Amino acid sequence: MNSPSQPVVLTIAGSDCSAGAGIQADLKTLQEIGVHGLSAVTCIVSETPSEVRHIETVSIESIRHQIQILLESYPVTAIKTGMLPSSECIITICELLKNYDIPIVTDPVMVASSGSSLMQEDAITAMTEQLIPLSTLVTPNLPEASALLGRDITSKNELEAAARDIAENFNTSCFLKGGHLPQGEDRLDVLCHEGTTYRFTHPDANIGEGIHGTGCTISSSIAGHIALGEPMEKAVENGIAHVQRLITQSKVWHHNKQSIRCLGW
Repeated sequence: MNSPSQPVVLTIAGSDCSAGAGIQADLKTLQEIGVHGLSAVTCIVSETPSEVRHIETVSIESIRHQIQILLESYPVTAIKTGMLPSSECIITICELLKNYDIPIVTDPVMVASSGSSLMQEDAITAMTEQLIPLSTLVTPNLPEASALLGRDITSKNELEAAARDIAENFNTSCFLKGGHLPQGEDRLDVLCHEGTTYRFTHPDANIGEGIHGTGCTISSSIAGHIALGEPMEKAVENGIAHVQRLITQSKVWHHNKQSIRCLGW
C-alpha cells in the first residue's frame, strides 16, 4: 500500500558554510517538521555567527535552472525565500514564481546577525516592489521592518501598527519579530493576517549574543507548517515554539580562544 505523499517545501536562499543559517538551517528545520525540503542556492556565504568574510553570488542562469527543474519535478506546496543578493536575482525569481499558485514565505534578509550587509541597494527596491507583494507572508525583524516602512520601530507599543502598515502597504500578511527589543522582558511578536492582528508572547531565552539563523529557521518552519495544511496563525505559533526550543537547546564550541554558538538541532 502506498504511504501518503509527504509535503514538499522549496527554500531559495544562500548557503551558510557554518550551517547555522541559510539553506542549511532551512533544510534541517524542514526535516525536523516532517516535510521534504528542496533547495535552490542563490549565493555562497563564508561566515560564522560572528563574521561574514566573503559572499559569492551564484549565476542567474544557475538560479533559474535550479528553480525550474524543481518546480517541474516536484509537487511543491510552499516556498520560502531567504538571502537574495541582487535585483536581477529577485526579478528572475519573481518571473519564475508568479504563475504558480504556491504560498510564498519571504524572509527579507538584509543584514546578518554580525551586522554585515547582505543585500545590494537596488535589491531592496526589487524586493519591496516585486517579491513582497507576490508573497503570502513576509517575516521581518525590527531593523528590516524599519527599512521597509522608512521609520524606526523601537518599542512594543509600535509593533502592531508596524505589522499592519507593512501588510497593507505591500498587500500581504506580515509576521513582525520583536527579538531586537531590549532583553529582560517577555518577547512580543505580531502577526497581521487578513485584517486580523495576533499577538504572541514568550519568555526571553536570555542566552546572550553570538547566535544566528533564527530568522531563517522561523520562516522555513512557518513554510513547513503551511505545507502541512495549518492555518497561518497556527503555523506562526508553531514556528515560534520551534525556534524557542532550538534557542534554549543551543550548542557552544570553544576553539582558538573564541566561542561559537549554534541553534540546537
